[in-house]
Amino acid sequence: MWIREEIFIKRKLRQTFNSYYSKRDITKLKNNNFVLISRNCWGGQAYQWLGLPYNSPFIGLFLYGQCYMKLLRNFDSYMQKEFIEISKYADAYNNHPIALLGDVEIHFQHYQSIDEAQEKWNRRKQRMLEISKDNYFFTICDRREVSPSDIKEFHEMSFKNKLSFSFDEIEGLTNHQHIKFKRDLSKNNGRPPNGKKRFKLSFLYFDLIYWLNEEIVIRTRFKD
Repeated sequence: MWIREEIFIKRKLRQTFNSYYSKRDITKLKNNNFVLISRNCWGGQAYQWLGLPYNSPFIGLFLYGQCYMKLLRNFDSYMQKEFIEISKYADAYNNHPIALLGDVEIHFQHYQSIDEAQEKWNRRKQRMLEISKDNYFFTICDRREVSPSDIKEFHEMSFKNKLSFSFDEIEGLTNHQHIKFKRDLSKNNGRPPNGKKRFKLSFLYFDLIYWLNEEIVIRTRFKD
């Protein structure tokens, strides 16, 4: 019984801690009409943390590396396309709707149906298109088949605001462009953390609010 009570207390403390810092960040945020383009749950976690509506259709989904790079190379063109449902992979892990946006495959990981995914994608895409591209913030991470060369290419793209995350050193990138996480994965059973966990980790490495307000990446606790 005491183990359950301890877990409950820890959960409540964590919720109190998160609530305090979330409210603090909300009061510091001046730029509250931005677009986050993320290939996993990192972006959705940021909007939730700041209590903002989703101004991006890239919420509750993921893209494999090859598809995300295709989309970024011709971002405006792909965002004009309508998507269609495709069959799920034979892979037992894929029990969610999957769609094609042109030849880009999108996994709607946190949706129950393709109709739900399409409705929310279109509604949030419309919000995004009403916001200046100067206020778009693009991210990429080294999960699900994103290579170091993909991340280097990402930084060569013309997007104004870019930030990448990885667990490996990537030659040629400065720490104002790229966040290298420490390689202690023990708390995740040796598996690379997902987008939600990477969002929490990122607070140790850079100031999210300063990036959104000033479009400048400044480091926080860890430098590598």
